[in-house]
Amino acid sequence: MPKMKSNRGASKTFRKTASGKFKRKSSFKRHILTKKSSKRIRQLRHTSLVSKADEKRVKKMLIS
Repeated sequence: MPKMKSNRGASKTFRKTASGKFKRKSSFKRHILTKKSSKRIRQLRHTSLVSKADEKRVKKMLIS
């Protein structure tokens, strides 16, 4: 049986924390930034945790 491959896009997007949860960056900060306010862009800097509903899906993508 060959090894399972992890989803390469997911491995670049999500990082596992020490407690076993997954963190991610905020979306909507890639382009078309001129129309977004400075406050909105500043608030998008922070990382957040993956929601409980999506944790199982993310874990499955990162199994290697």
